Amino acid sequence: MKMNAVFAFGVAVLVASLAITKPKPEATIITVDAKMEAPAWAILERRVLEAAAPAMEEFYHKYYDDRGYVQCVLRWGADDGPDDAFENFAGWPEFHSLGGSDEILRLYLKGLEGMLHQYTDAKTTQVPAGLGGMYYKEFSAQSDWMHHGEGLRVFNRMGLSVPDDPKYRERVRRFAGFYMAEDPEARNYDPEHKLIRSLINGSRGPMLRTATAIDWVGDPFDIQNFSLGHSERSFDEMLAHYAEYGDVIGDSFLNLVATTLPLDAYLVTGEAKYKKWIVDYMDAWLDRMKRNNGIIPSFVDLDGKIGGPQGKWWGNAYGWGFSPINPVTGRRENRNRIPRALVGFNNALFVTGDQKYVDGWRNMINAVNAHATTVNGRLQYPTMYGSDGWYGWQAQPWNVGALEVWYWSVKPSDMERIGKDPWVAYLKGQNPSYPETALQKDLQSIQTHLNQVRSDSTTASQRLADNMMDYNPVAVDALIRLTLGGLPPGRDGGLLNARLRYFDPLRKRAGLPEDVAALVSEMTDSRTVVTLVNLNKTTSRSIVIQGGAYREHRIASAQINGETISINSPSFTLKLAPGAGAKLTLNVKRYSEKPTEAFPEAIRPSVP
Repeated sequence: MKMNAVFAFGVAVLVASLAITKPKPEATIITVDAKMEAPAWAILERRVLEAAAPAMEEFYHKYYDDRGYVQCVLRWGADDGPDDAFENFAGWPEFHSLGGSDEILRLYLKGLEGMLHQYTDAKTTQVPAGLGGMYYKEFSAQSDWMHHGEGLRVFNRMGLSVPDDPKYRERVRRFAGFYMAEDPEARNYDPEHKLIRSLINGSRGPMLRTATAIDWVGDPFDIQNFSLGHSERSFDEMLAHYAEYGDVIGDSFLNLVATTLPLDAYLVTGEAKYKKWIVDYMDAWLDRMKRNNGIIPSFVDLDGKIGGPQGKWWGNAYGWGFSPINPVTGRRENRNRIPRALVGFNNALFVTGDQKYVDGWRNMINAVNAHATTVNGRLQYPTMYGSDGWYGWQAQPWNVGALEVWYWSVKPSDMERIGKDPWVAYLKGQNPSYPETALQKDLQSIQTHLNQVRSDSTTASQRLADNMMDYNPVAVDALIRLTLGGLPPGRDGGLLNARLRYFDPLRKRAGLPEDVAALVSEMTDSRTVVTLVNLNKTTSRSIVIQGGAYREHRIASAQINGETISINSPSFTLKLAPGAGAKLTLNVKRYSEKPTEAFPEAIRPSVP
C-alpha cells in the first residue's frame, strides 16, 4: 500500500470514542480510544528522531572532549570565530524540544558551558576587543549581530527545554542588560534616541571608530593547513575581503536581532521592562521606516538622524548599498543582510500581538517592488540601493520575508507572494506527498552527515571552528513544519515560531512522548488541523498540546469526530489509547496570550 493510501486508510478507520474531563482551566483532558492504522508519515517522524540521536552523539564525541571543549584552533573573526563553534550545535535545542533524546540535551548543555570557558580564556594578540578574552561576562566581547545571532542560536532556544535552568535564567537577564543601558561597561544602547550605537557591539560595549580588517578577521595566522569558508588563498586575501567593512558607527537594521535577548528575559521573568524595551526600540524603527518612504534604513547616526547629515540611509556595512569587492574573484558582490532584521519584527509581534509590525514589513516589500522598471521589454525588480539609486536587478519581485509575513498574518494575499514552497503547497492541499518526501530526505541527510563525520581525518590542530559545522547530523526543519506547523528558526538568532507545541506529562519534559507522532495539515487565522497517533499497540500515551511555541496562542475549542469541546486555555491534554489516533480541528486565538517559556501546569513537577 502506498504511503498516502496508508494515511487515508488510517483516517478512514477512526472510530468515535471519546471521554472528556475538565476540572479547571488548562486541565481539559480528552481521551481517544479510536484505533488508527499507523500512517507512513508517523512512522517516518519517529525514525528521524531515533536515527538522528546516535549520529549527533557520535558528532559530539569526535569534535568535543569530556569538558565540552571544542577540538579546533580557537580564533577571533567573522570567517571562523566563536560564533561558528557554538553554531556546531545548531538545531540541537529544537531537536530535544521536539522529543529527541535527553542525552542530546545533556551534551549540548555541556558543550555550551565548555565553550564559554574556552572563549573566555582565549585571547587575541592584535584585535583590541579580544585582548582580555574573546568572550567577556560569558558573551561575545564585540561583534556584529549577524554573527552574534548565529553564535546565540543555541543559547536562545535552550529555554524550549530547560526554562528553569538557573544559569540560563541568570544569563538572560545579564545578556539583556548589555542592550538596555543596565551595564556600565556595555553602553551599547542610547535610550534617548532609541538606538544601538554601533553595528559592532557586545559585552565590552560598542565600537565607536572605523573598523579595521583585523577587527573582522582576527590575528594573523598561516592558513595553508586550513580550509576557509570564503575560499581565500592567503591571510592578505582574508584582510582584503573585509577592506570595505569599516563603516560601523551608528545603528543598523542588523541590530534588530538584539531584541531576542530582552525577549529571552521576558519569556523567563515576565517583567514588563523587557517588553517595553522591545516595543520602544521597534516602534522607533517603524517610525524611521515611515519617514524613509516605507523602507527600513541601514544607517542611523548617533544623533538619531536617518542616513546621517548626508542622508545616506543605505549606508553602513551589510547595508542596502553594501557591495564590496571579493578579492578571490575581483568582482563586487551584493551583501545586503536585510533578512536578519525580520527577527526584530517577529519579537515585537510575540510580545504585543500587534499586526502593525507585520504590516510594516509587508509595506516595505510593496515599496521596494514599486521601483521595478522595464529593461529590454522585461520587468526587473531591485534588491539594492546606493548613491546612484536602485540596483541589483532581478526578474522576480523582491520577496524577502514573504514567507514570514504570511505565517504571521495568515492572509491569503500574503500567501500568494511567497512563490514556490513545497510546505506551503502542502498546506494548500496541492502537495500531498510532502510529509513523506521531506522526512525521507531528512533520513538521507542524517546518514550523509554521519558519513562525513566518520570520513573526516583532520586533527584538532587542522580544524577551524566552522570546518565541521556542515557535518552536523541533526534534522529538525521538516519535523518543525510537520509536527508543530512551525517555521524553522534558521541562522539569524531568532526564536521558534510554531502553531503548536507538545509536552510529555509522564517524563515532565518538552517534546512528543515516545511512540507519538503529529501532523499539522491546515492552518488559517482561526484554526489549526492536526492529526495525532500513538504507534504503540500495547501502551497508552498522554500528550499536552500547547498553542504556540511560547503559549502565545489560546486554544478556544477542539473539534473531534463532529463534537466540539471547549478548551479556553493555551493548553490541554490528549490521552491516546494503544494504537489510537485522532484528527483535531483546533479553534485558536493567535497572539492573544502573554508569551512565556514556562511549561504548562500539567508538566510542572508537583510540589509536596
